[in-house]
Amino acid sequence: MVTVKPVAEAWPLRPAFMPRRNSAAASEDELEVTASASSHRQRDYDESPLDARMLGLDDEAESPFLRAQKRVPVRRGALPRSTASRLKIALVLLAAASCAGFFAMILHRYAVRSWRFRLESSDQIAISGASNVSRSQVLEVMAGDIDRNIFFVSLETRKQQLEQISWVQSASVMRLLPNRLQVVITERVPVAFVEMNSRIQLIDAHGVLMEPPANPQMKYSFPVIVGMTEAEPLSTRAARMKVYMQLMRELDTDGTHYSRDLSDVDLSDPNDVKATITDPQGAVLVHLGAANFLERFKLYVAHVQEWRTHFQPLRSVDLRYERQVVLNPDGLKTAGGEGNAAEEARPEASGSENNAAAAVKPDAAPTRMAPPRKRHR
Repeated sequence: MVTVKPVAEAWPLRPAFMPRRNSAAASEDELEVTASASSHRQRDYDESPLDARMLGLDDEAESPFLRAQKRVPVRRGALPRSTASRLKIALVLLAAASCAGFFAMILHRYAVRSWRFRLESSDQIAISGASNVSRSQVLEVMAGDIDRNIFFVSLETRKQQLEQISWVQSASVMRLLPNRLQVVITERVPVAFVEMNSRIQLIDAHGVLMEPPANPQMKYSFPVIVGMTEAEPLSTRAARMKVYMQLMRELDTDGTHYSRDLSDVDLSDPNDVKATITDPQGAVLVHLGAANFLERFKLYVAHVQEWRTHFQPLRSVDLRYERQVVLNPDGLKTAGGEGNAAEEARPEASGSENNAAAAVKPDAAPTRMAPPRKRHR
């Protein structure tokens, strides 16, 4: 049998204590009353489940009135930590740069004003690599730097001035502390003599003309190149010298050194290189064309004695034609009986290795006298 108690008995009326609305925290007496009320409700919870549920509602209603925890304020700097670290690094670098600039300024003033860096005489200019360039030629360029601070010497300007000397291919000028200059010369290598306006000069593989060397002990033995003029630009002479160098390389292939037999080389026509070949029996002008120099020269060497037997004197040989050799083409004349006589002297074909025929063919080229023998200097 279930006994139902009246509501008034189940929940006896008790005085309720609430905090003041205008107060941020309850007083100490109010807290003690609240604590005792909570203990009474706990005892009633043991007796009735309904009381426990109502007690939970009371607790939830009282939770908003508990004292909240205060946040502890954190002191922060004016700049973020990463920005502050970057600023410190920048300040350190700026200080280091300032110190370096200060010391550099002191060193610069010392270097430009101290007597220790002054070039006092030409004895303090060292020259190396010059055998055909005289010391006086170099000092003529460097004379303006005497009694001057070496840091005020324009090395690039002096380099360009030295390379204007005909024998100088390249030059370099260096400072040697405290008060010296070093000049290094790379000289041009002559490969031939060249006849210019009845004057003999040296010429290198690039067509640059050179005066006779300053060293009188230097001796050269080259063919004399004809067919060039001083009015020609350097590019034209360089192209002609390229043909000449090809001729010399082919004639000296395999150690044959046929180039030693050349007295002069006519480069006036790049498509017809003419070389004067000298031997004890005389000089012969040989037309070698523009290619196959070695093959044509060997043909000449193999049959020159035979041709001299049939033609006296043998003045010129044209080897430009395939399977045909023209003898004395430069000695023919279109008028008079000499031309007819030469044309009648037509020998039979010679049985050579290359089956080359010896024939006389009129040629419009003018008669050319044999040039002088190879010159030695």
